[in-house]
Amino acid sequence: MSSTERRACGSVRRVRSVLAYGDSNTHGTVPMRHAHDLRRYDREIRWTGHAAACLPKDVHIIEEGHPGRTTLHDDPIEGAHKNGLTVLPALLETHRPLEAVVLMLGTNDMKARFPVTAMDVARAVERLAMVVIGSGAGPDLGCPKLLIVAPPPIQEVGCLAEMFQGGAARSHRLGAAMAAMASRTGISFVDAGQHITVSPTDGIHFEPEAHAVLGRTIGAALARLLD
Repeated sequence: MSSTERRACGSVRRVRSVLAYGDSNTHGTVPMRHAHDLRRYDREIRWTGHAAACLPKDVHIIEEGHPGRTTLHDDPIEGAHKNGLTVLPALLETHRPLEAVVLMLGTNDMKARFPVTAMDVARAVERLAMVVIGSGAGPDLGCPKLLIVAPPPIQEVGCLAEMFQGGAARSHRLGAAMAAMASRTGISFVDAGQHITVSPTDGIHFEPEAHAVLGRTIGAALARLLD
């Protein structure tokens, strides 16, 4: 092996990985016109793509957005695999080492089938945060940096209105509940509802411009966190 080849084998370019852990709005679901509308935005339209454009080139965002994902509830209709607490440890191990984790969950907890309060959701997100903090999934088995994002309030409109019946009022309290939790625990926080609104088509998902605004907002927060 030549000296050039030895240097090439011995030099590993370090990529700083960020796990974006969320639901259909991290997946990039297009506002749904009917219950079986499974369209997805391209990467450059999704908020993760916009966030990546704000970050240094050595930062890679791993998208783990699962439509229907809850914070910690088995979904009695869609299945136990929607439980975000159950799945998270395996994904942290899969993608480690992780420089940071972005948690944006809580929208699906607003479904009528889950009679929980905004405070309940904030406490559930805190449980997810504690899993990340104790995971050893960061560089050198340390703790990844953490950013919690409160989803924007929902609207009860369109084809998803009945599924989320009663959730709009509860969702308006999510931002404040999560902000209080983040302040108490010292975790970095973004309230998406201060920057964007959901689409009037289905009241849950984001239009392209909302993805762009949220992506730039989260990208700026991550840049500060990773600096």
